[in-house]
Amino acid sequence: MTITMRRIFRETVMTVAVLLMAAVPGHQRLAAQEAGGQVPGVEQAGGKQGGVMQLTLEGAMDLACSQSVDAAVALNQLKSAYWQFRTYKAERLPELVFNGTLPTFNNNYNAYQNPDGSYGYVRSNWLGLSGELSVTQNIPFTGGTVSLSTGLDMTRQLGSNGYNEFMAAPIALTFNQPLFSVNTFRWDKKIEPVRYAESRAAYDENMEAVKMNTISYFFNYILATENLKIAGQNLENADRLYEVAKARREIGQISETELMQLRLSALQAKANVTSCRSNLNSTMFTLRAFLGLSEQDTIVAVLPEAVPLPALRYEDVLDKALANSSFAQNIQRRKLEADYNVAIAKGQRYQVDLNVTVGYSGVNRELAIAYNESRDQEVVSVGLSIPILDWGKRKGQVRMAESNRDVVHSQLQQEELNFNQDIFLLTEQFNNQAGQLDLARESDRVASARYQASVESFLIGRMSVLELNDARDAKDLARQDYIQQLFYYWYYYYEIRSVTLWDFATGTPVHSDIDALLADEK
Repeated sequence: MTITMRRIFRETVMTVAVLLMAAVPGHQRLAAQEAGGQVPGVEQAGGKQGGVMQLTLEGAMDLACSQSVDAAVALNQLKSAYWQFRTYKAERLPELVFNGTLPTFNNNYNAYQNPDGSYGYVRSNWLGLSGELSVTQNIPFTGGTVSLSTGLDMTRQLGSNGYNEFMAAPIALTFNQPLFSVNTFRWDKKIEPVRYAESRAAYDENMEAVKMNTISYFFNYILATENLKIAGQNLENADRLYEVAKARREIGQISETELMQLRLSALQAKANVTSCRSNLNSTMFTLRAFLGLSEQDTIVAVLPEAVPLPALRYEDVLDKALANSSFAQNIQRRKLEADYNVAIAKGQRYQVDLNVTVGYSGVNRELAIAYNESRDQEVVSVGLSIPILDWGKRKGQVRMAESNRDVVHSQLQQEELNFNQDIFLLTEQFNNQAGQLDLARESDRVASARYQASVESFLIGRMSVLELNDARDAKDLARQDYIQQLFYYWYYYYEIRSVTLWDFATGTPVHSDIDALLADEK
């Protein structure tokens, strides 16, 4: 009996030491490990050595913004918007164009009408060359175009009596002006800068969304890591408690039912370790794939602390969101596009185009004479397309465009209300989350202390197995809830950054260096 009691005492001391260590929160254990020295092959914030990467949340977000697929997609969308804006600006600049046919060869029969009205066929055998150099300028104020050109045509009649003939147009000025159609240049001047500003803001928002996705993957991995630690500790504790319980059963301190309950807990803990290890591998693979890391890299995630930030005011958050986010630009652009569609429908009711060409031209078999003896030429044409009877088709098109505009305005008004409501709810969630995080941190501490006391009570026979298991489960849930609440805190923080493009922690705007990103495109 004395030997048995000594063994029970020795096992009890060992078990208490192990369980007291298990009761210490995970972040405190990590700090204790770091205080004892760096783990070999581990560096801070994305540094690599020996295939092991110790990764902070900020380091993970930097990696995601530099090499993730989502970041590449956002950059390509920005480049597409940039070139669309460049195209709009280029349309307002003069365009130099050369048109030519070098050469045209013709050797066939063509129908020819004789003076008496009969038709015959004549042989056609000639070589032609033509070229024209023109400068065209769009006129944004009127919506028309003006073009200045010079050209030369040469025809070489082939055969035994071959000769050359030239037609020179030293200078010609052409003006084209739609009189009632919509002025697309004027509308583009309103819409395209807004569209580009929206795209620039959208890129910043997309990068903040990349960071939010990083937070999700990062905390999933941290939670999986913590769950595996908890499962391993629970398995070790369950095995030791079972060994102690067998000794206590021999002296009749516990029942056979309690002993079997502890054995069942040990088996369940072993199965839980396998499940948690599989989940850890899955979350690590997902995080590595998102960050663009190699499969040979092993990630050691560092649990971040909350960002110290005072409570936010809804009015301040809303003002920043309306001033900086792409939402306000999107609303303005869609209103302008709806008005533009109405203007197009109205402009299609009557179509009148004015075309004027003035200049000089000359024809001669000698090139110099063709230029020297050029005569003035004028061509003026007015094209009309005025519906006489269309059964209200064009009027209906105008009414439909106006109705669509009213629908768009109503939808935008509702979207603005929803946006304001989302901002309010997000602000409230973030402000409340700080309190929730404090409660979760305190609950984690209390649950760990309770489990420690429960183990001591169980070892001296003052607590049942069921009560001990309840304290263990409460400890595990409290730890998991603390990590979850910390995730929500960071996620809400970056969600507010995303919708406002403003960092309330530093009081600075969230803007990327767009010009540097597009430097290779210019």
